[in-house]
Amino acid sequence: MKFAFSTLGVPGLPIPEVAALASGAGYQGVELRAHPEEPVHPGIGARERAAVVDEFKRHGVEILAVAGYARVAAEGGDEEQLSQELDELIRLARDLGASYVRVFPGGGEQEPEAADATAARRLASAAPLAAESRVRILLETHDSHRTGADAIRILGLVGHPQVGAIWDVMHTWLGGERPVTSHASLSPHLGYVQVKDIASAEDTTPLALGAGVLPLEECVGLFAGDGDDGWLCWEYEKRWYQDAADLPGLLIPGREYLEALLARGH
Repeated sequence: MKFAFSTLGVPGLPIPEVAALASGAGYQGVELRAHPEEPVHPGIGARERAAVVDEFKRHGVEILAVAGYARVAAEGGDEEQLSQELDELIRLARDLGASYVRVFPGGGEQEPEAADATAARRLASAAPLAAESRVRILLETHDSHRTGADAIRILGLVGHPQVGAIWDVMHTWLGGERPVTSHASLSPHLGYVQVKDIASAEDTTPLALGAGVLPLEECVGLFAGDGDDGWLCWEYEKRWYQDAADLPGLLIPGREYLEALLARGH
């Protein structure tokens, strides 16, 4: 099992510092938040992309995923624009050597059937470019489709190996879904698992792993049962909670906590 963290936890941190932080804390990968606020996003050019690749290679750290903000189930909008956004994220991931692109559902208040069909159509349309680029598009359990049961409705309609899921353990829990149910739905499609911890359903301020209420031991144990080569990615939402503790000092204890859960599972 390999460990990564999201740059959502270190907002705006320059790439050399991100790569050095991951290496120094014993993390094998990083999920890069692809947003104009950050150093890496679809708007950067070929030279900047190459420099990012070189920096991570120098530190022996993988770029696990490009975490984009395309909302594939969004109602209305410009279909062509969304398709272009998806294609640009896929090309960015390809150029960086990342395995995955993260997308959100974003179905809003639509009827589920309509949102599912829209998302499936858009994901299926993007799948050939993803296959050609050796990148998988992963739908995160989030917002309108926060449970595994929600996500699988879309993925079942797509039916393409280059389109899968990210299991965000907080959102499935907030959706009232038991880990064993989430895992059963998502396992055949799973790219990786996003771990995190919070104090309660009412207070989602990020905490150190193991300091909150999320059923991390059960989630990690279920995922570990799928095989030894998966990724656990800590998504610490510092960007949205400025008063939360800084992530860098939590990274080594967080990794050690996950290692202990895995050892207990075996």
